[in-house]
Amino acid sequence: MIRVGICGYGNLGKGVEAAVYNAPDMELAAVFTRRDPSGVRLRTPNVPVVPFSKMDEYRDRIDVIVNCGGSATDLPETTPAIAGNFHIVDSFDTHAKIQEHFEKVDAAAKKGGKVAIISVGWDPGLFSLNRLYMNAVLPNGNDYTFWGRGVSQGHSDAIRRIEGVLDARQYTVPVEDAMKRVRSGETPTLSARQKHTRECFVVAEEGADLDRIEREIKTMPNYFADYDTTVNFISMEELRKNHLGIPHGGCVIRSGKTGVNLETSHTMEYRLNLESNPEFTGSVLTAYARAAYRLGNQGENGCKTVFDIAPALLSSVSGEQLRAKIL
Repeated sequence: MIRVGICGYGNLGKGVEAAVYNAPDMELAAVFTRRDPSGVRLRTPNVPVVPFSKMDEYRDRIDVIVNCGGSATDLPETTPAIAGNFHIVDSFDTHAKIQEHFEKVDAAAKKGGKVAIISVGWDPGLFSLNRLYMNAVLPNGNDYTFWGRGVSQGHSDAIRRIEGVLDARQYTVPVEDAMKRVRSGETPTLSARQKHTRECFVVAEEGADLDRIEREIKTMPNYFADYDTTVNFISMEELRKNHLGIPHGGCVIRSGKTGVNLETSHTMEYRLNLESNPEFTGSVLTAYARAAYRLGNQGENGCKTVFDIAPALLSSVSGEQLRAKIL
């Protein structure tokens, strides 16, 4: 059994816990938290909840860590720190900073002789793979990614870290007209603002400066600055009533041409409709944790992305079974 440790027990950590529970070749060995461990209640029985500061004491009891922190401020610090001592997988999703994050994690993982796989999830992650496949198959064309309508965990977390914010949900909303144009075979040049809008529902502390909070949200680089963003301040009761679920989804579309004179048109599309973003993302992370463990056993080390992982390494079944049932 692959012994898995979870770092962070929020929505994503709970999603990983569920995926590990249902994996035939894995078991949950420990959950690490910055909160008071006595206040954390797991759904898996007989698993210790350990302070983050004591993670190193579990080097011989855990095969791979799934780091479930937020991309804004947590993962850039914790993943490199952990990668020197454990195989690790994270879901870092700030696209503009992935290379910077990769270099820091790569240095730490190589120094410790460990395998790290970063930016795992559905975007970046599965959508990234499909963009690569589509570009390789149809090199003459254009691809487009649309997200939502759904809750972005990373963007919601970024809002919650603003001073004066108690809780928040951020919905990414695709622009319907833009999607219709692309699906019809058009290849328009679309800015980020033309493809998506962002809707924020924010619970602020009593007496907080709402104008400042709204300004900080709308001007936040890499998250909101490049989009038309609406900020709605609501009560905690309304948030719990109308925004407790975490649905999401989206699609990757590529329109391309083949033929000697590029006279033949094709459209490729990969689509997801997710009832629970964290549970699905947790399932993707768990599959890549399996791959990190296997690569580590093969003597590999350093940082990798989904582009570097052979698909068979993700599955719990044998190569023979894959060839018989899926190929």
